[in-house]
Amino acid sequence: MLLNSYYKKGIECGTDEAGRGCLAGPVTAAAVVLPKRFKNPKLNDSKIVSLSNRTYLKEIIENEALCFGIAHIDNIKIDEINILNASILAMHDSIEQLVSIPDHILVDGNRFKTYKEIPHLCVIKGDGKYLNIAAASILAKTYRDAYMTKIHEEYPMYNWKQNKGYPTKEHRAAIVEFGITKYHRRSFRLLPEQLKLDI
Repeated sequence: MLLNSYYKKGIECGTDEAGRGCLAGPVTAAAVVLPKRFKNPKLNDSKIVSLSNRTYLKEIIENEALCFGIAHIDNIKIDEINILNASILAMHDSIEQLVSIPDHILVDGNRFKTYKEIPHLCVIKGDGKYLNIAAASILAKTYRDAYMTKIHEEYPMYNWKQNKGYPTKEHRAAIVEFGITKYHRRSFRLLPEQLKLDI
């Protein structure tokens, strides 16, 4: 059973990102402040929640959260500052959008940079331990998936509506055949090691 939050005294937001390991598209982060008594048995790490339940949970979270924020950092910025810094920047930008300033930030993973001197705690696999991080993971994934589905229409040969920019065999084969697009991350090793089709 996931815990509602870590910080009990005041407002805590959970934050998480999606798309860190992709070859194309943005890294997307969300920050969510849930009511103290919020519970939902279906809410968990977005990676283990079905598409139908993610869609259902997105609506629940947006309707019941005290506030939330979403931020995309595009591939150009990722190439400029690297994926770790871009992931943290996305989380900072999503927190910046919150209507209520949090007293504490709960972060999925083990790396973060202090945001406006607000205390934070990094939790490895936190999206499977705390509801506010799990909620952020659901929003980050659903918003990023929607973004990738939209840009798929520009470059359907990469099938981003299916692989969402991750290095699937199909995606790597398409890069070998068609080259890279304006959405691909040039700082990632796209050729030749990452594109070997037997891995």
